[in-house]
Amino acid sequence: MFHRIAAAVPAAALTGILATAPQAQAQDFINVLTGGTSGVYYPLGVALSEIYAAGIDGSRTQVQATKASVENLNLLAQGRGEIAFALGDSVKMAWEGNEEAGFPRPLSELRAIAAIYPNYIQIVADADSGAVTLDDLRGKTLSVGAPASGTELNARAIFAAAGMSYDDLGRVEYLPYAESAELIKNRQLQATLQSSGLGVAFIQDLSATHDITIVEIPEEVVTAIGEPFVPATIPAGTYAGIDQDIPTAAVGNMLITHEGVSEETAYQMTKLMFDNLDRMRSAHGAAAAITPETALDGLPIPLHPGAERYYREIGLIQ
Repeated sequence: MFHRIAAAVPAAALTGILATAPQAQAQDFINVLTGGTSGVYYPLGVALSEIYAAGIDGSRTQVQATKASVENLNLLAQGRGEIAFALGDSVKMAWEGNEEAGFPRPLSELRAIAAIYPNYIQIVADADSGAVTLDDLRGKTLSVGAPASGTELNARAIFAAAGMSYDDLGRVEYLPYAESAELIKNRQLQATLQSSGLGVAFIQDLSATHDITIVEIPEEVVTAIGEPFVPATIPAGTYAGIDQDIPTAAVGNMLITHEGVSEETAYQMTKLMFDNLDRMRSAHGAAAAITPETALDGLPIPLHPGAERYYREIGLIQ
């Protein structure tokens, strides 16, 4: 551990009134790599693009919807993005070059900007399926996200730690959030495993019109996986009809860049995000967990020098 640690939407015109640092000339194009439009990464990415368009003089920004972590990290390594959202375990596997996870070589170009907020593993089931434990999923139909996505890698880890595999399921689908929810509504799918921030829109929408359960992931299963997974709780009331706390697993999300991004741009991207946390939180409630004090927690790759400069400036690195 190094520290304590597809559609594109133009955003240059969406400046708004933002609390920014004095504008600084930096890299003139910033492509923000996110995830599916029904997840948490995308609205947060739109907010970042607006913040950067307003705060970095001469910049042009773009938001790119992707398959999230694994695709984002490979795109960064190819120089096809300047900042990306990714799950911490995917970042670690990218740095190591885990071929099975979708990284044909170690992505040594990657550099960290910040740890941001935790993703919760949320296994949402049609209440009629009766699924409340992992064992209840045997023989059921389950969607696990896009193949080799960060979410799907999480699914593999959860089942392995529970002594299960996809072979124990009735059928496995590799679908994004919104499509999984629609299939559950239409009785064509019994459950979906998704890795996302609490209060994600697709579960909110599903629970508003459909009786759901959330499958428990017990602490001993999470402990068996080990870092970067930690035991967590989905609080009662997070979604309609969920009236008790649900034990689950969490893994940290990170903002990642690459070594080809200039020090000044990486500094501005880091500083402007923290200077505009209210804007980030208005984009999605998951951003309430983003703070400078936890920005260095659990980073499995080196900081970009521009980000390090910011953390030194505010006294987090001596």
